[in-house]
Amino acid sequence: MSWFKRQTEKIGELAPPEERTVRTEGIFVKCDNDDCGATLYRKDLIDSLQVCPRCGYHFRIGSRERLQMIFDDGQYVELDAKVAPTDPLQFVDNSPYVDRLKKAQKNTGMLDALLTGEGEIGGRRVVIAAMEFSFIGGSMGSVVGEKITLAIEHCLAKRLPLIVVSCSGGARMQEGALSLMQMAKISAALARLDDAGLPYVSLMTDPTTGGVTASFAMLGDLNIAEPGAIIGFAGARVIEQTIRQKLPKGFQRSEFLLEHGMLDAVVDRRELRTFLINAFNFTGPDR
Repeated sequence: MSWFKRQTEKIGELAPPEERTVRTEGIFVKCDNDDCGATLYRKDLIDSLQVCPRCGYHFRIGSRERLQMIFDDGQYVELDAKVAPTDPLQFVDNSPYVDRLKKAQKNTGMLDALLTGEGEIGGRRVVIAAMEFSFIGGSMGSVVGEKITLAIEHCLAKRLPLIVVSCSGGARMQEGALSLMQMAKISAALARLDDAGLPYVSLMTDPTTGGVTASFAMLGDLNIAEPGAIIGFAGARVIEQTIRQKLPKGFQRSEFLLEHGMLDAVVDRRELRTFLINAFNFTGPDR
């Protein structure tokens, strides 16, 4: 009597091709830094806050992840979550603006390119507004301008510090002059915050460009940036073509701006919370 029976199935019949996957898929990530290119264990990358443990390259992260990373225990209350964009110009280029909005909303789960939350950092209540680059390049439209202004007014009402995390390609062209008006609108609101003696920290990440740089991103009481971030108004190629000169190495990188007095500090993401806690402790309750 036989106790065992050999299976005679062929290897190709064990599972259909579409169900066969490589077990290591998604476990490893390649560093996006061309000078590094290291193969990283995804868990190690997550543990290091999406910063390459070998070269320090800062991967781009989303607004939700940003807020969870900065607030104590990742806990916060979202503000003005129902503010949604419209299509006032009925703009159409390669595709209608409304279709672009619907696609971005579906892909990100957000109504527009800004997430605002109130929570604690080191036990101190703070409001953070973080831009979402995956929503039409983090572009600044009417909703972004409105939500940052509402965040400022919330800070004024409750006497709270404000942090704005910029990650944007600039003003949203599909809203024309309405997007450019947000530059003045936010700047005027920030002037009120300054008059009230409340701290405003501007954190610039890769990239921070266009009308965002030309307005609120550079108006902080404390202007800081992540390492290697591109920060500027026009692109380097456009500038070179305009002035007919070759730009210096590292031009528009955060380290270059720090060296030339445009930034107060370049802060590694892994040290950001400690830096912000110390900064707010220095300013005191009402700066």
